[in-house]
Amino acid sequence: MRISPKDEAAAARLRLRGRRASGGTHAALKRGAVAATLGVCFMSLPTAGVVQPAGASSGVHPQPDYHPSMGDLMTMAVQPRHIKLGLAGKQQNWIYAEYELGELRNAFNRIGRTIPRYQSIDFAALAASMLGEPLAALGQAVSTRSATQFDSAYACLTEACNICHRNRNHAAIIIKVPDAEMFPDQEFTPPWSKSDERSKR
Repeated sequence: MRISPKDEAAAARLRLRGRRASGGTHAALKRGAVAATLGVCFMSLPTAGVVQPAGASSGVHPQPDYHPSMGDLMTMAVQPRHIKLGLAGKQQNWIYAEYELGELRNAFNRIGRTIPRYQSIDFAALAASMLGEPLAALGQAVSTRSATQFDSAYACLTEACNICHRNRNHAAIIIKVPDAEMFPDQEFTPPWSKSDERSKR
């Protein structure tokens, strides 16, 4: 599938910037099988004695299917991952940064399966073209534990998001590098860092 010339030109600029930031190297990420394990656990739960609400089997009032929009998916799946990845990199919590980078990649993949075409553009091809180099540069930065490379690659990813927004007529949506911790119920400082601080006292 081809993407628009405007997106293709923007992607080429981002690829060049990504190669300068990371040297063009790529890092592979490993993923687990937690979701599959949980699915097996839930499937094995007994269903006897479960009371269904009145009318559930008759289909008199079926629940409407929920079809999330692109904005819904970006807000629910992509933006929180982008923020958490940035906060993890800021604290040099590389183990968690690797996890969030994988989750961000998966979020874009899931959007591609949910909304294959957006504004007559193949979403998977668009995401690969615009985000491939910045995500690869982030993977390299995380694997080498380089804060400098991470900051550069993360800024490039953030700019790629904004370029894509402008090209898709959503220029009002401006993404930035997070400047505050927006998840007060989550610790982003790596646990070993806190242990080191206590040992120095």
